[in-house]
Amino acid sequence: QVQLVESGGGLVQPGGSLRLSCAASGIILNIHTMGWYRQVPGKQRELVAGFTRDGSTTYAGSVKGRFTISRDYAKNTVYLQMNSLKPEDTAVYYCNELPPSARSWGQGTQVTVSS
Repeated sequence: QVQLVESGGGLVQPGGSLRLSCAASGIILNIHTMGWYRQVPGKQRELVAGFTRDGSTTYAGSVKGRFTISRDYAKNTVYLQMNSLKPEDTAVYYCNELPPSARSWGQGTQVTVSS
């Protein structure tokens, strides 16, 4: 059974930074592609960053150069370092496989960027 638990969200001022964590169980990160997604009320969930099957990373254009995805195999954890945050980054952030599995969505972690 796959379980993904996101943490690290919070309230931050524009220009600030946060690091999100996704602790995974029931899934082995080095044989599964993983991604970070976000959702704003009334809009579809979107891919923010992810690891592709060839081991490279992919980012949404709106976060490229500001966000960095990484993973720790020993801890079976995926991270999202978010720098230079903007109000439009406000959303609930989720991790999941890439492409996402419907059974694996967790509770997400709220990120609010506001002064």
